Amino acid sequence: MQLRSALIAATVLATPFAASAQPVTGLYVGAGVGINATQQEKINGVSVPALLGTFGSTNGNVKGSIGFAGVLSLGWGFGNGLRAEIEGNYRNNHSSGFSNGTVGGGLANGGTTEQKFGGMANVLYDFNGLTPWFVPYLGAGVGYVGINEKWHASNALGFTSPAGVAAAGQTFAPGAVGVAGQSTKGVFAYQAILGAAFPLPQIMPGLAFTAEYRFFGTSGNRTYSGTAAAISTTGVAFTAPAAIRLGSSYNHSVLVGLRYNFGVAPPPPPAPAAVPAQAPARSYLVFFDWDKATLTDRARQIIRDAADNSTKVQYTRIEVNGYTDTSGTPRYNQGLSVRRAQAVAAELVKDGVPRNAISIQGFGDTHLLVPTGPGVREPQNRRVEIIIR
Repeated sequence: MQLRSALIAATVLATPFAASAQPVTGLYVGAGVGINATQQEKINGVSVPALLGTFGSTNGNVKGSIGFAGVLSLGWGFGNGLRAEIEGNYRNNHSSGFSNGTVGGGLANGGTTEQKFGGMANVLYDFNGLTPWFVPYLGAGVGYVGINEKWHASNALGFTSPAGVAAAGQTFAPGAVGVAGQSTKGVFAYQAILGAAFPLPQIMPGLAFTAEYRFFGTSGNRTYSGTAAAISTTGVAFTAPAAIRLGSSYNHSVLVGLRYNFGVAPPPPPAPAAVPAQAPARSYLVFFDWDKATLTDRARQIIRDAADNSTKVQYTRIEVNGYTDTSGTPRYNQGLSVRRAQAVAAELVKDGVPRNAISIQGFGDTHLLVPTGPGVREPQNRRVEIIIR
């Protein structure tokens, strides 16, 4: 019994969520913020051609770091779990140095500040119906982003510049060469999305809390220009153009946010409590010959049916109303209508209906069933109506 009660309670509690976890339909907007973790980024080369020659290829890397990520999206749900959206995104990371060996001539100190911003086109699929509490989804996207790189580095080894350049024959002390620069490069980007939406119908229909993991990657071999400065052991200062070439960038973002679906209509107000409908009245017509108040065999059969049916329904009273046609005077017709009603009431009592449940009334030549002028012998107006209420 306790298990059954717990299951019933869980079903009741889950009902509003189940009702709200419907496929995204029509226009929606979303936003998310969180952290962005970068993997180590390969340095494919650093060069200062006019000063020290090309530093050359390197097995060095820019260290990974933890930074900020934010996204804004505008999309359309097709009502079957499939969604398409466009997205604007921003990521900011600061790396404090280099790792995995020397960089060409030995860049021992420095770091980078990297900002990514751009747009993506995403396709996602919601797995509706798996649970009433949340809706998991998968997605993928491609786009184009700009990567602004602010970088600086210095070497900690001695260099002898190649012959034939401006610094020919000069020897540089450890730490005497520094390179730095800042510029933006546009690259192709792609991403994979794993997330879940938690509907919040209690706050607003169509609103959902979202939690996501995104793998975000970009193409590599971005070359950023800069400037190098060096002082030789003899005190000669030199400056020259410099450059750094970076490989692909791989990012892991964890985001939380909100999504609002404009296609979800507010739930209808609760229906008012149903008022028990009053049982319809049962009506029977008994017809008479002209200027008569006696019952025919057909009339007695109809009265018997009315009496029998009165025992099958709950009634408060039985009305017996008499009428005439317009062929007599109003005074005569009034009396005739009452006599006809009395004849029917007496037959009802004979058939088992309590006399105190019957009310008798005559209406003369008023309330005609078939409208006529005065002095017309209309058979359908010569009647008594039995109404069971």
